[in-house]
Amino acid sequence: MTKRVLIAGFKHETNTFSILPTTLQSYEARGYVKGAEIVPFFKGTNTEVAAFLDGCTKHGWEPVLSLVADATPSGKLTKDCYETIANEIVADVAKAGKLDAILLNLHGAMVAEHTDDGEGTLLERIRSKTGPDVLIAATLDLHANVTKAMAKHADILVSYRTYPHIDMYDIAAETVEIVKRALDGEIKPRTYLARRAQIYGADDGRTTSPGPMTELLDRCAKIRASDAGVLAASINGGFSWADIREVGPTAQIVGDGNDPRFQAYAESLADEIWEGRHRRTVEFVTVAEALKRARTVGKVGKPAVLADFADNPGGGGYGDTTGLLRGMIEAGLESAAMAAFYDPEAAAACHKAGLGATITLKLGGKVDPRFGAPIEATGTVTHLSDGHMIIEGPMMRGLSLEMGPTATLKIGGVEVVINSRRFQNYDRNFFRAGGIEPTERSVLAVKSSQHFRAAYAPIASEVIVVDEGGGVMSNNLPKLPFTRVPRPVFPLDLD
Repeated sequence: MTKRVLIAGFKHETNTFSILPTTLQSYEARGYVKGAEIVPFFKGTNTEVAAFLDGCTKHGWEPVLSLVADATPSGKLTKDCYETIANEIVADVAKAGKLDAILLNLHGAMVAEHTDDGEGTLLERIRSKTGPDVLIAATLDLHANVTKAMAKHADILVSYRTYPHIDMYDIAAETVEIVKRALDGEIKPRTYLARRAQIYGADDGRTTSPGPMTELLDRCAKIRASDAGVLAASINGGFSWADIREVGPTAQIVGDGNDPRFQAYAESLADEIWEGRHRRTVEFVTVAEALKRARTVGKVGKPAVLADFADNPGGGGYGDTTGLLRGMIEAGLESAAMAAFYDPEAAAACHKAGLGATITLKLGGKVDPRFGAPIEATGTVTHLSDGHMIIEGPMMRGLSLEMGPTATLKIGGVEVVINSRRFQNYDRNFFRAGGIEPTERSVLAVKSSQHFRAAYAPIASEVIVVDEGGGVMSNNLPKLPFTRVPRPVFPLDLD
């Protein structure tokens, strides 16, 4: 008999320090795809859902399509937003009839106004509809804050192994194969979880250079190779910018059956995360130092790439803080550009003025005045577009994005690609959508902290990470107003 497998996705990385609420409109602005629309939207992309669809075709399963919802990281989901999406997925499960498995595309760090554990709450509700016999599997971001409820209600949890996340499809394909073996009666998967008293660790999951995370992943590979009962082993760097009880790095093992050795593996990995908690592979510099280096190394063909770490929209940053951009303008940089800068008001003003117009406006600094005032600037509108783009680089290749009315404003020697919707810059097409070919500039500034490396490191003369605390993604965690995390905890209290 044909196996029936429900596919759904509900993703968000919630920065609880952000003042931007996450609403249904936040999902509609990025990705809220239902039913039959899922296939043409995701097929052929480097995403988890594409792998789920391909897995159904490969194994002759009947896909039951629910919805896939994703929003740019920001503050807590409103209760209405969470309940609307979660209830629709649960209702689809309830009305689907007999199901053999459920494949879920989750993030693992969702917080709503009324629940600190968005994924755990969703999984519990789904499990209440399916009972214990339907297999539930989920893919997770490696920045998941994995909770006890998530591990309890999901038989299989498998996390990305790359940051930037270029293995989304591969991880989902691996998850599908575990599901296949379980449906064939070969295995009985169960998730085991371990954590320590830390909200930061594993070098925040960075895998672009040798370090704590790559060493932990090597250890996972050795565990899997030595024990056929270990079906998957994952390291989660956690998402530190969430003031909740179950925050921080975790180790998870998917084991075949109920055996204490699987928990022992997870505990040993958690010990390794704790032991390496002080190790980092990235250097953070001030705006002044970043600009000094950029002048020295940046050139056309091999630009210096400046990452505005603290204002990364991919972690809940607003995308409109002005510290780095102001420094670039005041330093008189030439052949420099920044993307993607969030300011729908400024984008609209540029569109109204028209291509080639010289206008004076207040740029950025509008979401949260704590992180810098707007820049009062006069510039020339050099490009206008509707903001549609398709990702070409390694991360989420083939997925389309709608950034809303987009404009490029040249202020002195600095061009700013201004978008009407918030996006982290992890693909060179964010510049091209503003009429800029990245390799034709000497300095590129990106609103991103790590994902940009997949697309930009190959062309960069040097990657320079900037953090002066100018945003809700600041690396200086002890300065953030944590009130709910269990104390003591590293690095707020413990060494």
